[in-house]
Amino acid sequence: MSKKEQIIEKLKENGCRITKQRKILIDIILENECSSCKEIFYKASQADEKIGVATVYRMINALEEIGAINRKNMYKVDCAQDCPEDGGCIIMLDDDTIFKLTETGWNKVIREGLKHCGYVKDQKVTSIKLPDNKR
Repeated sequence: MSKKEQIIEKLKENGCRITKQRKILIDIILENECSSCKEIFYKASQADEKIGVATVYRMINALEEIGAINRKNMYKVDCAQDCPEDGGCIIMLDDDTIFKLTETGWNKVIREGLKHCGYVKDQKVTSIKLPDNKR
């Protein structure tokens, strides 16, 4: 049984009707490692413009109730193709705070973190590669 099927089964056991919109939301959450309800809503509204923010929040709460997701510690750095500037990145926090960093900005954040942890001294970060399934 796939993760999607397991989630749908648990939702049904919990009394949820499985609608087209809920299936879309499950797919988005399973495929994208979204870090906020706003991000899920943005992706969902591209798939179905009738999906509302309240639907997303209700679905997240239902998924949390059945133990399918955990919203705590959902910090994520997403250096995706649609970055704000060439080589930049978007950092999203679990409280829906979003930072849009230029390449210089994220380089500084990563370098300072690496320096603080003792990994580098004065080197410059030239790239960060994430496995495709980690985006």
